[in-house]
Amino acid sequence: MSAAADPAVAGLRVYIVGGAVRDALLGLPAGDRDWVVVGATPEEMARRGFIPVGGDFPVFLHPASKEEYALARTERKSGRGYKGFTFYTGADVSLEQDLRRRDFTVNAMARTPQGELIDPLDGQADLRARCFRHVGAAFAEDPVRILRLGRFSARFTDFSVAAETQALCRKMVEDGEVDALVPERVWKELSRGLMEARPSRMLQVWDACGALARVMPQLHQWQAVAEDLDAAARRGLALPGRYALLVRLSPERDALAARLRVPAECADQARLLPVLLQALPASLAAQRLDAIERCDGLRKPDRFAALIEAAGVVAQIDAGLWARALSAVRGVDAGAIARQCAGEPARIKAGLRQARLAALQAAQADAPG
Repeated sequence: MSAAADPAVAGLRVYIVGGAVRDALLGLPAGDRDWVVVGATPEEMARRGFIPVGGDFPVFLHPASKEEYALARTERKSGRGYKGFTFYTGADVSLEQDLRRRDFTVNAMARTPQGELIDPLDGQADLRARCFRHVGAAFAEDPVRILRLGRFSARFTDFSVAAETQALCRKMVEDGEVDALVPERVWKELSRGLMEARPSRMLQVWDACGALARVMPQLHQWQAVAEDLDAAARRGLALPGRYALLVRLSPERDALAARLRVPAECADQARLLPVLLQALPASLAAQRLDAIERCDGLRKPDRFAALIEAAGVVAQIDAGLWARALSAVRGVDAGAIARQCAGEPARIKAGLRQARLAALQAAQADAPG
């Protein structure tokens, strides 16, 4: 339904803004659309059936499409960190004022529902130049923008960062702005950046301005794992495997996981990947069984398979061989072994290991080639 035919927005001045405009100009697939409403009040939006969802400032969901509509706003720094802002959303805020509070020029463009482009900051020029350039001095008031710059760089791999934007990011770090970032926000941007096409570029951008050491002080030797991350992206690894590769050379990986409050699956794979890599190459059945048991592959076979996939990024590994080994070990009937050792429980552990070793050896003997 066009905006003109949509009774919920009829008579309102609405504009598509931000990433949807940028991506359309780049010829990328359409994603979620964000809208800005100029000249309206929260009461008017409610009367039209919009559902309020905003916390710090008025954001509404369209009653039918559920797309986000935010009232045009300005913002003023009122404290430290990315939460230290007060917002003004009066009906007198113009579209250009709203666009000027955004992060990069390529994200500060808008379109009318009829398709007319509004670009007061010449974002098109930076889009053609493949350049991330901050909109204005207010960029320095929000340290999350440094994190977003890294994530965008990992996604748009042919974009560079304007020299003045790099310099401003360094100044923000020196002024301590990034120290106010909460772990949840760092993890949100890190995890999204790890899932982009070239995660190493995110780390490069953060390191270049000094932010990486401040938000992830327990991360070591990131340059040595940078290519591994990009290889993992090319292979389509899931987030836990990519995170495990990121921290595999960091002795303080447990402390980093606690600092960032990473999900348990990511922290577990980060802890276990070095264990598996240390066990390679495991040519003997006993070595393979040790690796499977130390990584809890019997109870969590899917996670073990994911660890094998991550290990394959940095080591020559026969994934099929390990899959057969795991299947053979899991095929041993522990209950039958226990019944055979009835009355002698001390024999169960040794008997179970012997049966698993025999199954592994048989699987290895039957392996093709």
